[in-house]
Amino acid sequence: VQLQASGGGTVQAGDSLSLSCAASGRTFSGYNMGWFRQAPGNEREFVAAIKWSGDSTHYADSAKGRFTISRDSAKSTLYLQMNGLKPEDTALYYCAADRLRYSYVLRTTGVSYDYWGRGTQVTVSS
Repeated sequence: VQLQASGGGTVQAGDSLSLSCAASGRTFSGYNMGWFRQAPGNEREFVAAIKWSGDSTHYADSAKGRFTISRDSAKSTLYLQMNGLKPEDTALYYCAADRLRYSYVLRTTGVSYDYWGRGTQVTVSS
């Protein structure tokens, strides 16, 4: 699976951004998908994940209530709607696909994901 994230940018605190992740290559369907982010000097951290069927999601505490992960299997695209952005959300955002297909476990560690996009920069100014 090849992944390409897009939609990042520079916004003010309180603004919204919508990230997209287009998948190609092996079929998008059947893979749990996740969003991760990494700020300079920090380790990569989990943001959100969605089950291959689209009927289950999981969020990091920092994302709950502000971010929404979704997927459109027909378009082979993953989304992350981010509302109420804060300066601490500033990071390089990556989309990733789980190493296993049709898994019922939404994983939160990067090592569980085998396929990664290049990342898209999100910068939130105060």
